[in-house]
Amino acid sequence: MEIELVLSALKVIGYGLGTLGPGLGIGLACYGCCVGSARQPEVQGRLFTNFIIGAALAEALALIGFVTCFIV
Repeated sequence: MEIELVLSALKVIGYGLGTLGPGLGIGLACYGCCVGSARQPEVQGRLFTNFIIGAALAEALALIGFVTCFIV
């Protein structure tokens, strides 16, 4: 019984550590989009489109980690 509790706690800790990557990725992408928009406002639409695609991919990695946490 105690081993199952420890494994469950480790899964939660592992998922918490797994969210660092996507969180940093989305943060850096947002930073790059803001800096690029400030430097060249005429390409803001293209930058925002690329930011949304990158954020969606990074968020997909977080969701895969979340599902893996429950499967394993």
